[in-house]
Amino acid sequence: MRHLGAHMSIAGGMHLAFDRLSQIRGDALQIFTANHRRWLTGNLDVPAIELFRSRWEKSGWVPVASHDSYLINLAAADPLILSSSIDAFAEELMRCDALGIRYLIMHPGAHVGVGVEAGLLNLVKNLDRSIEASGVESVSVLIENTAGQGSSLGSSFEEAAFILQNSRFGETMGVCYDTSHGFAAGYDMRDEPAYNLTMSKFDKTIGIGRIMFFHLNDSARDLGSRVDRHAHIGKGKIGLNGFRLLLNDPRFRDLPMVLETPKGKDLREDKINMEVLRSIMRS
Repeated sequence: MRHLGAHMSIAGGMHLAFDRLSQIRGDALQIFTANHRRWLTGNLDVPAIELFRSRWEKSGWVPVASHDSYLINLAAADPLILSSSIDAFAEELMRCDALGIRYLIMHPGAHVGVGVEAGLLNLVKNLDRSIEASGVESVSVLIENTAGQGSSLGSSFEEAAFILQNSRFGETMGVCYDTSHGFAAGYDMRDEPAYNLTMSKFDKTIGIGRIMFFHLNDSARDLGSRVDRHAHIGKGKIGLNGFRLLLNDPRFRDLPMVLETPKGKDLREDKINMEVLRSIMRS
């Protein structure tokens, strides 16, 4: 069974994300558990947790993931940013644990000039510190592949593999594969040979079974551009055929796949994208 959905706003309360998801007839959800433009946000209160879980139950317990704050950079060399990042990521894990959310999706961060090797070493060390500080064991951290813009880490399969292989918590972790980011990083999926080659590279480098979640985004920029710009499904440089190949790949049949494409409050764009995805998906 395929689980299609979208990242939804938590404006007015986290529980309202399920109402928004129902408007697009989705059955997979991604949210922020707090304001993603702020550092520490504190613990969730009991009524908010209970309301969230009540709405989740009414939704049929659809797959839910949280995405960490964009401010967090566990590869940072700056002591103040690093300290704030470690504390904030630990809080992210604790909020997921309180809500019962199984997956926390993270951007690997940016090395900001120290180089990829040093950046990855910093990231692994500080990710482990943050997980240990949280005391949380029920939440799996998912490394999201990136476009490679600027000094961002995690654009190559090798970099993601390094994180998973060197973290003390690597065996509990997985990958969230973003189609737009992968394409911008140079991993093609527009036709069957290209798609098969990309997935074969992933399997050999990381292991196809480590993918736990997908972000379905077309790319506004060309293959290998290293520019992170999402486009609506079929309206970007990947095109419909790439998504047709992914959605009909039996290896990913049971995995949650969510949109992160631009949209307004009426969710019209999400509804259109969902219709497009369903139209190219074999039953």
